[in-house]
Amino acid sequence: MHEVRAEKMEIGIKGERTLVVTKELLANQVGSGLVAVFATPMMIANIEGTAADSVAPSLDAGKTTVGTLVNVTHVAATPEGMEVRFETELTEIAPNGKVLTFRVAAYDEAGLIGEGTHQRAIVDKERFESKAQAKKQN
Repeated sequence: MHEVRAEKMEIGIKGERTLVVTKELLANQVGSGLVAVFATPMMIANIEGTAADSVAPSLDAGKTTVGTLVNVTHVAATPEGMEVRFETELTEIAPNGKVLTFRVAAYDEAGLIGEGTHQRAIVDKERFESKAQAKKQN
């Protein structure tokens, strides 16, 4: 079995993305609450996507990352129409080269709305998806 290693990864890789909060991203639309503000699950999804995109160019062919841990506070509400910026930074690569830890943050036009840490594991995409599909046959 081929060992997965983050040989081309370097601490300090940064990611950034922005979006404008639309109705579809509000808590009362995604089922995470009754208020018309940017939903925590949508913030988390964008944090994960930003981290994944930031390291994707450093992965070997056939490899991808999957989220394994999210520890993020959502400290301020953001209304529809405001822009949100997500920032991630790779802060640690596990000794086995398989687990990546990121410092993450999200900001709206008024300031910080969320921050914390996020971990992703490097996996073989095809093998990972095959294992998941095999669960349906048991």
